[in-house]
Amino acid sequence: MIDLSTKIEEVPKIGLTYAKRLKKFGIKTVQDLLFYFPARYDDFSEIISIKQARQRLGQTVCVQGQITEIENVNTFKKYMPLTEAVIQDDNAEIKVIWFNQPYLAKTLREGDFVCLAGKVSLYKEGIFLNNPGYERINGIGENEELTHTGRIVPVYSETRGVTSRWLRYIIKPLLYRFLEQIQESLPEEIIKKYKFLPIQEAVWQLHFPDTFSHADAAKSRFSFEELFLIQLNILKEKMKLMQKQSLACPMDAGLMKKFTDSLPFLLTDSQKKCAFAILKDLEKTVPMSRLLEGDVGSGKTVVAAMCALNVIKCGHQVAFMAPTEILTKQHFKTVSGLLADFGIRVGMLTGKNARVCKDGECFEISKKSFNGDLENGQIDIAIGTHSLIQKGVNFKDLALVILDEQHRFGVEQRDHLIKGKKLVPHLLSMTATPIPRTLALTVYGDLDLCLIDEMPKNRKKVKTIIVEPSQRKEAYEFIKREVSEGKGVFVIFPKIESQASKLKEAIEKHGPVSGSFIPQNYNLAERYNLAERYNLNSLASLAINEVKALKEEYERLSKEIFPDLRITMLHGKMKPAEKERIMLDFKKGEIDILLSTSVVEVGVDVPRATIMMIEGAERFGLSQLHQFRGRVGRSDMQSYCFLFTTDPSMLNRKRLKALVESNNGFELAEKDLEIRGPGSLYGTQQWGIPDMAMQGLANIFLVEKTRAAAKEILEKDPELKNYPILHERLKNFQQRIHFE
Repeated sequence: MIDLSTKIEEVPKIGLTYAKRLKKFGIKTVQDLLFYFPARYDDFSEIISIKQARQRLGQTVCVQGQITEIENVNTFKKYMPLTEAVIQDDNAEIKVIWFNQPYLAKTLREGDFVCLAGKVSLYKEGIFLNNPGYERINGIGENEELTHTGRIVPVYSETRGVTSRWLRYIIKPLLYRFLEQIQESLPEEIIKKYKFLPIQEAVWQLHFPDTFSHADAAKSRFSFEELFLIQLNILKEKMKLMQKQSLACPMDAGLMKKFTDSLPFLLTDSQKKCAFAILKDLEKTVPMSRLLEGDVGSGKTVVAAMCALNVIKCGHQVAFMAPTEILTKQHFKTVSGLLADFGIRVGMLTGKNARVCKDGECFEISKKSFNGDLENGQIDIAIGTHSLIQKGVNFKDLALVILDEQHRFGVEQRDHLIKGKKLVPHLLSMTATPIPRTLALTVYGDLDLCLIDEMPKNRKKVKTIIVEPSQRKEAYEFIKREVSEGKGVFVIFPKIESQASKLKEAIEKHGPVSGSFIPQNYNLAERYNLAERYNLNSLASLAINEVKALKEEYERLSKEIFPDLRITMLHGKMKPAEKERIMLDFKKGEIDILLSTSVVEVGVDVPRATIMMIEGAERFGLSQLHQFRGRVGRSDMQSYCFLFTTDPSMLNRKRLKALVESNNGFELAEKDLEIRGPGSLYGTQQWGIPDMAMQGLANIFLVEKTRAAAKEILEKDPELKNYPILHERLKNFQQRIHFE
């Protein structure tokens, strides 16, 4: 007996082969398939006569008629079979051509009535319908329910062997059979309040809408529902945390003044406000859960160190986690320097070594000694990568956890430092990635937000310039002059691997297409831009990995552009010790130009670097470009960011222009969300957020509405005992999403 929970491979006409393909989309049961919604729609609802269609050259039309001729023919070069047909209605006839679908000559026969939807094109022999969608019908003008033509037709995300046509063919009968079994998951009061479609009607209208208005109404309902589930999940976690206890760390105002007086610079008003808010939270016995958000170079680490000092002087320990060894070592050096006058023992633990610093003296110790000192309370603040959450690493009295670039840690990794403890440590997350308000309310909704929205007073605004191909030579000459004055240059080269995988997917879907005309003297960024622009799917000359791509760019720069300068590469596949040595040499001025992929996006501090040159700038998002730009301008010298581009498209021009016009990361994050949309900006795979919720993230009113609704429901019924179906849906939803 088949029902909504039946495994997909047990459904007739699907079987093991298709089930394996469907699992790529996370479809494992009948219910998953019914909730696999279309990505877009084709409007074939207007059926016109063939005579009218012949007058609409270049347009997509929908016609009905009878097949009078159909046969397979070979093209002149015999590399692709064509299926040619003629269909006619009462007044006219039109030729139809299908490419590479020879089975159609057996599927469709002379005398069959069909409904066709396709583009009217011009051929040497005249006008024809180009590769149309097709569907058998009983007769011209008869009132029939159509699936693939003659209506608003759903188009799904596809994979090799799973087409939209096949999905429509499978989903429609399953909807007829199981639609009534789908239970309403939204509380009745919410459906009434917001006038949402009931779930069964919404599911049908999303797959086979009567009108675009019906499709929009169904989308609105599910966008709300998915965001509502996210908000319920986050607010439940927050409520759970609020019931736990933490160590109270009273603020020592005298100590905090002593710390700020010891700094060689003045704190900005924004830093002071954030530090005060965090220190006040640390005084409570309820666990703090804060996100400290600030632009690159805005001084988040100083605020974190200040709060850590207060916790340590209250007799407790602090854990400070960073995502990379480079950033860990930088934090160790910075924090050790900031706390040198306060008798604080600062420890650092990475995958390979352990160090301790006190009173300005630093020395290496064994990992065993480090772990022993940490457990005995001999180390006050431990700075490390995920090594801090490995087995055998235990704190004696952990009261505060600081996470830098917290979205790079998984939920389980973060929770490892908190779980299993009678008293839960306070949590301070930091990020230099500006987060749009909608995402902050949704993904980080369990964290109280703290914003450092101003930069240190002595910093000059980085001049950002879009460099057209014709202006490259002039930019190169400027870079040479800067280097001659002892300044350093970052060159960022785009990663290639993601493009290769896109092209590979395209080949799987459409078959290979020759890309051999791309000139080999084009650099890789230019080749990939061409491949994307013209949908070239050949990986023969294009599937080059990141390191090989970087080496090719290194050869070009060192031999053709800057033969007299000292250039070095830095990439993700290098060993940590090698990366550290290169960064140290660059800091000391022994390297003029550092060529890298996005390894330098976060946490690298080289005050002598005044130029950030970004190749293929159009291939990065606004926030990421802003992160790169933040690697320069870290001294009182004038710095520059050159955006090298080969793509004249309006979308990219708009994005790059926004970067030129603004140095404010928060403003740019909102702009990026507006231009690219949340799906492209964050990626549904990164967050595990469903497509509908991703689309909803662009709408701040919807986000606020779902948050208010979730709060209202949980205040009445924290355990959702009166909403069993919603409770079950939330449980399933929690297994799918992950916020990192």
